Amino acid sequence: MDVRRHLPAVDVLMATSLLQELLQHHGHSLVKRAVRDTLDDERRRLQEQPSDTDVVLPALDDLAQRCATRLDNLTQPNSRAVFNLTGTVIHTNLGRSPLPEPAIEAMAEAARHPVALEYDLESGGRGDRDTLVESLLCELTGAEAATVVNNNAGAVVLALGALGAGREAIISRGELIEIGGAFRMPDIMQAAGCRLREVGATNRTHARDFEAALNEETGLIVKAHTSNYAITGFTKNVPEAELAEIAHRHGVPLMVDLGSGALTDLAALGLPYEALPRDTIAAGADIVTFSGDKLLGGPQAGILVGKREMVERIKRHPLKRALRLDKLMLAALEATLRVYRDSDTPDRDIPTLALLTRPEADIVETAERLLPAVQSLLDDIEVTMQDCMSQLGSGSLPVDRLPSRALVWRPMAKDRQGRERALRRLEAAFRSLPRPVIGRLRDGALHLDLRCLMGDVQEQRFLEQIDTLKTNYLQRRAGERA
Repeated sequence: MDVRRHLPAVDVLMATSLLQELLQHHGHSLVKRAVRDTLDDERRRLQEQPSDTDVVLPALDDLAQRCATRLDNLTQPNSRAVFNLTGTVIHTNLGRSPLPEPAIEAMAEAARHPVALEYDLESGGRGDRDTLVESLLCELTGAEAATVVNNNAGAVVLALGALGAGREAIISRGELIEIGGAFRMPDIMQAAGCRLREVGATNRTHARDFEAALNEETGLIVKAHTSNYAITGFTKNVPEAELAEIAHRHGVPLMVDLGSGALTDLAALGLPYEALPRDTIAAGADIVTFSGDKLLGGPQAGILVGKREMVERIKRHPLKRALRLDKLMLAALEATLRVYRDSDTPDRDIPTLALLTRPEADIVETAERLLPAVQSLLDDIEVTMQDCMSQLGSGSLPVDRLPSRALVWRPMAKDRQGRERALRRLEAAFRSLPRPVIGRLRDGALHLDLRCLMGDVQEQRFLEQIDTLKTNYLQRRAGERA
């Protein structure tokens, strides 16, 4: 006898009280899909069982609960808020910088309504979407003109293509950067139609190296901020002001890629120094590129500021339209730039800066409040508070670290294999929470750096999930033993 025929029909399962309740919230089509998928899974399970084993059909209520779980998974968005407790504040895989509230409100407004994106309200004619942010960028950087694209990689490609295609681009050998996703400066130059001309050595490049390389084939000189590594020891590089003098004396532009792009003096906030676009423009750079979503703390964007003639050449390049920002990102960027222009306390009003400048004592207090709630949560996991060092992330200030505190969850199994199983189980339990918690595995333990768990609301939301964490962990442990 085929026991699969004794599984309940779709209509019978949908008539259960649990699924009838879910029908009120999710509608008939989605609930029916969850029911059918659950029954299909159960049929496959029964079919794969050996013929000589006793087959036990699941109870109707158990099947209904499994349908509800599947429905919950179906309705869960793929883009989900998480707790970033990795110790990397600007984490590329977790969306980089959280936006300031004015930027969030501006995006919502732009999403709800038509906006004057490329429409000049004064003349009634066609406008330029760059005007939404250009004056703010010029005011904040001291540049003559500005334009924006979808990210800084796009900004670099666009600037190289507009200013140096078909000619040589001279750059120090020590600045042939590679960032995440295999974005390599030599490859980008080739894609932009430039011929790479590297000068100097990995650790030392002199002004005379650039002088010797300049010729009638030179299109531009490029300086790239080494944002995700540091060369130390016996080093030498050529400052922007000296490079600008060399470039202008030979009639070619100087392009500087700053990478992260801070708009406020980080040293004044107690953070490591980061070059400002304003200083680079003042030093004589013709075009400066930087990101909107790293140290600037805004939406993903590539920002280009500099001489008007150069910006106009860049805006005429065919790739400009392909790389342009949409209305939502422009609205968020404009609002973020207004915060920088108008706020006396950007370290409080820009969330990324608030996280980076968070006092160590405040993080310690958070750790001390949370520790008693989790210390005895799991019988085979020891939880302690430890000193740690946060990093800025996303290629920003790669060497510098910020003192912080972490909750360290360490399995207590006697054998190594048991500890590894418990650690994987624990990490998975955290990742499967309603708001997943993402930490860092290191030295046989799960480290939850609390720098980015800031504010009463965040802390309370974390604590509200503790019971669910315990349930998730114990269920996984029971499943392994079975």
